Amino acid sequence: MPKLKDLKAGTMFTKREIAEPKEHQVWIRQAYDRTIKKYEVVRFSDICDSQWMDGNKEVFTEFTF
Repeated sequence: MPKLKDLKAGTMFTKREIAEPKEHQVWIRQAYDRTIKKYEVVRFSDICDSQWMDGNKEVFTEFTF
């Protein structure tokens, strides 16, 4: 399983292993903020819904969307 820091910006992923996720379960990796040492991620279905996640978080990229 890749870690969040291993993904390129714009890559879609899920936080849990889901074979066929719904739109609200898919996240997109955004930029890294050096001041807080976290990555911004936004929900695919609502780009206004963003969170900050640690780069060592294991994510899942193998799914059918």
